[in-house]
Amino acid sequence: MREINVSAITDVVEKLCIEANTHLPGDVKCAIENCRNNEDSTFAQSVLDKIIENYKIADAENVPICQDTGMACVFLEIGQDVHFVGGDLREAVDEGVRRGYNKGYLRKSVVADPVRRGNTGDNTPAVLYTEIVPGENVKITLGPKGFGSENMSAIRMFKPSAGLQGIKDFILETVETAGPNPCPPIVVGVGIGGTFDKAALLAKKALMRPLDTHNPDPYYAELEEEMLEKVNALGIGPQGFGGKTTAIGLNIEVMPTHIAGMPCAININCHVTRHKTEVL
Repeated sequence: MREINVSAITDVVEKLCIEANTHLPGDVKCAIENCRNNEDSTFAQSVLDKIIENYKIADAENVPICQDTGMACVFLEIGQDVHFVGGDLREAVDEGVRRGYNKGYLRKSVVADPVRRGNTGDNTPAVLYTEIVPGENVKITLGPKGFGSENMSAIRMFKPSAGLQGIKDFILETVETAGPNPCPPIVVGVGIGGTFDKAALLAKKALMRPLDTHNPDPYYAELEEEMLEKVNALGIGPQGFGGKTTAIGLNIEVMPTHIAGMPCAININCHVTRHKTEVL
């Protein structure tokens, strides 16, 4: 049994809040630059050039890539041989978010009540997901999620008779309906299977997966490539001004489901698909 003081979780979350909001992951940068090199539209090229210039400035000056520094989504993969000491884990995560958003001068976007509103003033609480895994380590992934793109996400409870074509049509329908609203080029996270809530979580986790990887199942890896090509054929383009680059990536995550259903969730992210990971 390995003991970990929750203060270590706070320290890592604080650091990841700042790093994730100021430094875009390398795989996302690479995907944007590859799309820029393959873009035919002069206007689309100029928009992508501005996007590249923006994240380079953020890197150099350690400032946020986007003014919407998101709601902190924290994923903890906790080894079953870990014992937390020193306080409450939930409070430790929120304290890390609180410190990170204050220290990094990051915008506080969380309201205390979904209907009555009222800003919490420190971007807490975080959206916390925990998973028990083998071992004695804790893997912490932090993904700040902006709501210009989150608002364009969707879920549908398909009957099995809808088949693969139903899922394909749903992906294209969701992206086309979103149009320029999620600040394309976008990343599309697709979750298929499980239950209503689990499909949405799969879609969110799909956004955390590097864009230079594929689903380990060749069937879904091929579907990722096919749907990315079809999404880009919609012609929405960078910032909605037209072009070949509507999406820089499309990741699919799946799990078993009930015989009577085929849940599918689409979680859209703008090109600022932020996520940082550290292992304790």
